[in-house]
Amino acid sequence: MISGLLRRPAAASVLSLIGVLAFYVLIGGVDLGTLFSAASWVNYAARIGIVALPVGLLMISGEIDISIGAMIPAGAMTTAIISGHYELPIIFGILGALGIGVIVGTINGVLAVRTNVPTLIITLATLVGMQGVILAGSKLLTGSASVPLTTPDWAKGVFGQLMFNGSHQVLIVWWVIFAVIFWFILHQSRFGNWIFAIGGDKVSARNAGIPVDRMTILMFIGTATAASFVGMCHAMQFNSAQVSGGMNDIFNIIVSVVVGGVLLTGGFGSIPGVFVGTLTFAIVNKGIDFTAIDRNWSNLIIGVMLLVAVAMNESFRKLALSAVSGKAGSSTQNAPRGATTGQSAQ
Repeated sequence: MISGLLRRPAAASVLSLIGVLAFYVLIGGVDLGTLFSAASWVNYAARIGIVALPVGLLMISGEIDISIGAMIPAGAMTTAIISGHYELPIIFGILGALGIGVIVGTINGVLAVRTNVPTLIITLATLVGMQGVILAGSKLLTGSASVPLTTPDWAKGVFGQLMFNGSHQVLIVWWVIFAVIFWFILHQSRFGNWIFAIGGDKVSARNAGIPVDRMTILMFIGTATAASFVGMCHAMQFNSAQVSGGMNDIFNIIVSVVVGGVLLTGGFGSIPGVFVGTLTFAIVNKGIDFTAIDRNWSNLIIGVMLLVAVAMNESFRKLALSAVSGKAGSSTQNAPRGATTGQSAQ
């Protein structure tokens, strides 16, 4: 039973979470009751978790997108400029934020499938380019790098409200909703099988009739749009947007996905793992404030956790592959002789 659990992609994230909590309790003297009731790390988990879900799908398919760091402020600034500076109805700001995510995601996806340039380089170029577009566009249109926004009550309630006496962000609800949707896509639909097949071998997937190019473009649209959605929500919550907001989340999101059991090489991972991996990263990053450990050590803990997670992911993938190979071998041995040799018993 234990070996079966360890073969699951989420195993590394669960073990990482247990290890972090044990470390904080034994070394940091943290009170788990106080930690679990705190809002800071849950809010941060929701912020990066919404983007980590589609990034997880993309990485399972063997690709990566680091332009998400620019898309978070792009979504925020688009909303603030349209509905704040130009005072258009908030629905236009929402559509503008989501629209720019679709546009940039489409550009990334098309370049990924039409060129031989690695997606790391493609999205790095998009990241740098969008940084310039955001800053120059904001200065040109508003004359400032920070734009105020007045959000209607209905929009603030849906996208930027604080719950539980003003402690927890409504993004937490959106995160759970998106997690269920992406879980269904990856684990309960044919699209999930396609994504795993693409991550395993693109040529074989294409030969099997899977629309590799179309799926790749859609996944890039998903990552960019999710990032712009998060930026939009934060602009509504804080009634303003800044050109630099969210840039530091790039590698935090990718680390969360890797800790969640997704291999950088693709073909292995799960949505529950990404969800738990995001929780684990948020606890390390924000939960350290509830311990006696100096916060300056948090980056070291994250680095060690990442290395351990990568090692565990590869080990658990080999366990899973050996189990599948063992079952296949057993089936071959138990099959009729004619079936194993390719001869018919006609």
